[in-house]
Amino acid sequence: MKLMKKKTNKLTLHKTAAKQLARVKHVRVPILRRKGQSVEPDTKLTEAIQNLPRITNETVAEHREEVLSSARKYIYPLSHSKRRVVSITVTLLITAVVAFFAYCLTAIYHFKSSSTFIYGVSQVIPFPVAKAGSSWVSYQSYLFELRHTIHYYQIQQKEDFNSGPGRKHMAQLQQQTLAQVINDAYVKQLATKNHVSVSSSEVNNAVTLVRQQNRLGSSDQVFKDVLSEFWGWTVDDFKTELKQQLLAQKVVAKLDTSTNQRAQNALKALDGGADFATLASQISDDASTKAAGGDYGIAISQSTSDIAPQVTAQLFKLKAGQHSDIINTGYALEIDKVNSIDGDKVHASHMTFNFQPLSLYVNPVKAHSKIHTFIKV
Repeated sequence: MKLMKKKTNKLTLHKTAAKQLARVKHVRVPILRRKGQSVEPDTKLTEAIQNLPRITNETVAEHREEVLSSARKYIYPLSHSKRRVVSITVTLLITAVVAFFAYCLTAIYHFKSSSTFIYGVSQVIPFPVAKAGSSWVSYQSYLFELRHTIHYYQIQQKEDFNSGPGRKHMAQLQQQTLAQVINDAYVKQLATKNHVSVSSSEVNNAVTLVRQQNRLGSSDQVFKDVLSEFWGWTVDDFKTELKQQLLAQKVVAKLDTSTNQRAQNALKALDGGADFATLASQISDDASTKAAGGDYGIAISQSTSDIAPQVTAQLFKLKAGQHSDIINTGYALEIDKVNSIDGDKVHASHMTFNFQPLSLYVNPVKAHSKIHTFIKV
């Protein structure tokens, strides 16, 4: 009996558990919600879960494109702004360049300006002032010559170029300067054709020769001050001018074969024992000393300004009674003789053979070429 009761109790217990389990299956789990919020039906939750997007390579690419397209609306205006800044900058730069050149062209070709600013510009940009045959003549070379001439008359002669006579004189200086730089262009053509040149060492030697005789100041500072005061030049400016002069002299010296031959014949006669004074009175081109047998008539020191520095340098190398070789002074050929020496001075005689004028060689070149000037002076 007891065994039957135990089995009956176990069976009853299993039935009770089964009923409770069945009840649990039908019980809904309460959804936590805020006050006043209604509980959504299970169907809506299921539909919401089913409608969630699937994450695939395609959906990731689409999302990325959406993000980039949103950013482009900020990038494009920025790029457009940069292009606009560049465009405005370029436009302003072109306008400034055009205005600059317009001002320079007007100042040069209309007003013929010789201002420091225009001179500085002409040193950088080779604006032409004329064309001599195949050679262009720069406005810089024209101003280089004109400005130092103006400086001399204004500072040393106290000339007022704003006055009536001053303006007339200015016009003359402009004409002379333009003619000079055109001639210089033809000289360079002749030098190139005849293989004539002037080296930097030749220029430096010429400067040294003049300075050794204390003709341009006893010190470097005095030398600079003299150049600046009289011509408004620097040392480099002076060397530029000197180089052009030396080039013209060397061209004439090479082309004037007749003068060279006369000097050579005279030297040969002296070396053969001819009397210096007699020969000088016969063939010298210096009318002021020819009658006196070439005697200078003065005591010569190393700083005597009336005697060419090339001649002075040679005289103080000779002994009394000796004559020199042929000396090229740039404008003539000379043969000199020391008559006597008196301390630091000498008494001497000379015979001179003048070169032909430069125009004798330049004019034929001009005749076979056209000259175009771009300013009216």
